[in-house]
Amino acid sequence: MKIIRTTDYRAMSRKAANIISAQIIMKPHAVLGLATGSTPVGTYAQLIDWFNKGDIDFSEVTTINLDEYRGLPRDHAQSYWRFMHEKFFDHINVRPDCVHVPDGSDLDAKRACESYDALLRSVGALIYSSWASAGMGTSVSTSPETPLRWGPTASI
Repeated sequence: MKIIRTTDYRAMSRKAANIISAQIIMKPHAVLGLATGSTPVGTYAQLIDWFNKGDIDFSEVTTINLDEYRGLPRDHAQSYWRFMHEKFFDHINVRPDCVHVPDGSDLDAKRACESYDALLRSVGALIYSSWASAGMGTSVSTSPETPLRWGPTASI
């Protein structure tokens, strides 16, 4: 894993956006492992800005989100599916069929994990992620306060 230090949140967001955009430019069919929460919001805003300026194209990108709250349907105000659409996906030209967020509404954790693991294998074992490193195993939470997390991912 490579750790990059920056002076502040804005610089960190811009650096992360630079890394992601460079990956997409080098490999338009990139598979991006994306995180939720407040940390990447600045990065998503920067990527949206560059998209609006015509500097980056997400039309061939596949996204794999790293987590979702168990027991929440997609339209729930606290779901990560909704968060990602509001903060990022609805503002870029990523194809809806290439956006993947774990299904939090499936209360059968084993089935949900197996399904998402199969999806991960179908798009390739290595997912480019500038956010987190997760092991090959699958872990599942049992409460809405703790997100579901799937692997595998690789960090820069």
